[in-house]
Amino acid sequence: MLEISNNILLDDSEWEITAVRAQGAGGQNVNKVSSAIHLRFDINASSLPEFYKQRLLALSDSRITRDGVIIIKAQQHRTQGLNREDALLRLQQLIKGVAVVRKRRIATKPTRGSQQRRLDSKTRRGSIKSGRSKKDW
Repeated sequence: MLEISNNILLDDSEWEITAVRAQGAGGQNVNKVSSAIHLRFDINASSLPEFYKQRLLALSDSRITRDGVIIIKAQQHRTQGLNREDALLRLQQLIKGVAVVRKRRIATKPTRGSQQRRLDSKTRRGSIKSGRSKKDW
């Protein structure tokens, strides 16, 4: 069971975990041991509330396919068990991150003082640059 919030739990049957060989250097063991984990989670077939599904499918994340399947590859650790925990933790964080509704930004105008300071600095910078040019005395 994966706990997303107090009232949302995901059953183990909702994701598919496959052990694969990890990439990169690893010595003699790298070709024998399948310590990396591929986690596949189908958003549409899951028991998540509709709000979570819509927000997940709207994300522009490279881990989410066009079919609505989240694919997470965990290969940071040397053991399969730790990589499995890491993959599930990353899935949990992805789903929890979608639940946070961001505060809407209210557009404001720059103050008169900030506008004046910006124009003054532009004038000062222009005079510095004009002072660098060759003068014909």
